[in-house]
Amino acid sequence: MNEMPCRVTSDDGTTIADDRQGSGPAVVLVGGALDDGAENASLVPALAEHFTVYNYARRGRGASGFTEPYAAEREIEDLDASIAEAGGSAHVFGASSGGALALEAAAAGSAIDTIAVWEVPYAVGDEVSREDR
Repeated sequence: MNEMPCRVTSDDGTTIADDRQGSGPAVVLVGGALDDGAENASLVPALAEHFTVYNYARRGRGASGFTEPYAAEREIEDLDASIAEAGGSAHVFGASSGGALALEAAAAGSAIDTIAVWEVPYAVGDEVSREDR
């Protein structure tokens, strides 16, 4: 991933690095568990034709900082900081565990206009066996 020149500060003081491109309504890209922003980078050029794209490195990855202790709520705060920087609300795309994070943020009341997720690691319906419980 190229160096991420922009930064936002999460509620606990952690600096979150992002790359911003394009103009128009805001869309925030949330990558998977190990993503430093590279996972969704290939989406940025096409989206940037119509949106201002905020592609960030999740907490503790790439150029983003990390503050102990880890909690999923801190990652929601990181996403909320990106949304605030984007103008107070945004469309959000999440891949893998980033999709789970986006769904959790929406359920927690984050200012998400539209949400799209890909390969979220949830098992539902007949996919859940007794051994998984």
